[in-house]
Amino acid sequence: MSESKLPGGTFNLASGFDVTRMGYGAMQLAGPGVFGPPKDRDEAVAVLRDVVDLGITHIDTSDYYGPFVTNEIIKEALHPYPESLHIVTKVGARRDAEGGWPHARTADDLRQAVRENLDRLGLEALDVVNLRLGGFAGPETGSLAEPFGALVELQEQGLIRHLGLSTVSAEQIKEAQSIAPIVCVQNHYNVAHRVDDDLVDSLADEGIAYVPYFPLGGFTPLQSAELASVATRLDTTSLAVALAWLMQRSSNILLIPGTSSRAHLRDNIDGASLVLSEEDLRELDGIAL
Repeated sequence: MSESKLPGGTFNLASGFDVTRMGYGAMQLAGPGVFGPPKDRDEAVAVLRDVVDLGITHIDTSDYYGPFVTNEIIKEALHPYPESLHIVTKVGARRDAEGGWPHARTADDLRQAVRENLDRLGLEALDVVNLRLGGFAGPETGSLAEPFGALVELQEQGLIRHLGLSTVSAEQIKEAQSIAPIVCVQNHYNVAHRVDDDLVDSLADEGIAYVPYFPLGGFTPLQSAELASVATRLDTTSLAVALAWLMQRSSNILLIPGTSSRAHLRDNIDGASLVLSEEDLRELDGIAL
């Protein structure tokens, strides 16, 4: 499949920096709970090579997936990287021995995280680094000036090309923009979790990408009567409908569904390619938030 056949076309993150709206999230390449090695490393490598062969130019990852596992597999599978491929990573957390996700936001933490991402990915500069502030439950209150400023310094040193944010509020986004430009925001959002509806639209007006994580529900797959009804009418799956809804929701939305299976990778692309009718969209709008 060539890039032109991927659903949604491309999005311009910055000058000379286009990515396919259909991307790939590497989180599931690690073991259960995003911890430890995958059950089938050869399949993980094969999935990544299929990602590139299918024309996807946007891979989302982090050194704390595993930890370290996904970046090591990405390097093994794809290095030296195609010129068209853009790898987006995130910093601001780490993994503890119990598999937790404690914050790691001091300037020293962030400098170390950026250099470890560079080393494990085999890169001299990172295309995009997202600063993760909240947890899986959502954004946390407080200023991001200190950690974001630390990343700006690394950007000025040439180690980061572009900056983004993850799990943040609209207020934190505005604070970051008062310090330096951002190219993307990565928050929890899907057809059933739509607290960021207004934010998606405001970022679209600014030409900033919105990258929903947990597009299919995360650790608990999406389920609803409305999704099931639309899926039955279209003779497809609920998860395919959920991806298609995101693709049609706004042209600044970039999808990064993850999988450790080549077959599921193709299913995700097919799902995002569905065209939902106005009737379908009205029914999906009825899903309880």
